[in-house]
Amino acid sequence: MELRITFFRRVFFSILRGFKRRSIGGDAVMKQRSVHIAALSLLSILCLAIVSGIGGRFAGSASAQTQGLAPAPSASSYVLGSNDRIRLRVYGEPDISGEYEVDASGHISVPLAGPMKAAGTTTRELERSIKSALSKGIVRDPRVNVEIIAYRPYYILGEVKKSGEYPYRLGLTVLDAVASAGGFTYRANENKVYLRRAGTGVEETYALDAPVPVFPGDNIRVPERYF
Repeated sequence: MELRITFFRRVFFSILRGFKRRSIGGDAVMKQRSVHIAALSLLSILCLAIVSGIGGRFAGSASAQTQGLAPAPSASSYVLGSNDRIRLRVYGEPDISGEYEVDASGHISVPLAGPMKAAGTTTRELERSIKSALSKGIVRDPRVNVEIIAYRPYYILGEVKKSGEYPYRLGLTVLDAVASAGGFTYRANENKVYLRRAGTGVEETYALDAPVPVFPGDNIRVPERYF
């Protein structure tokens, strides 16, 4: 900002010197008019510098908010939670293989292995846990595969046309969620959204000038505008 003002100050004095050269040999009125024009030029330049500085701060703030967003999950990095559904394959063991839903306590009940903690783990971590449990004299050298077949839903309410519970898909953004809910109402504030991440009790405000990722179990609230 200081460098910008210094630059504009140099421009001002250059303009002033130019007016003085033009007014050499002229009358006092002409000299006074030249000074007034130069002063107005300085005022315009300073206003431009201030606006540029403010715009830079706003851009920096928006950039920081965007950088603070957590990346959207991938299937391999996704952390399981209650109401997620998985498909378990244990090769050569059809009685164990099948579809399982993570219950409210965060477990799945696997035949011969018993309750297994699934919430808070990735599919690869759950594979290792199941393999370890089955290896204890139950299944010889088990080959285990876990994949997600359905994510827990997200919720959207507020100024959308069809609020409620919706199925999640990878790569979902807030604007995608709004579209699934029928779009904004005429009262909606289309510039921001309130988002409460799954497992937290705090709503955070996000500007909608950049894609905002949605995670399974999130609660989205679209506010009303007041003008």
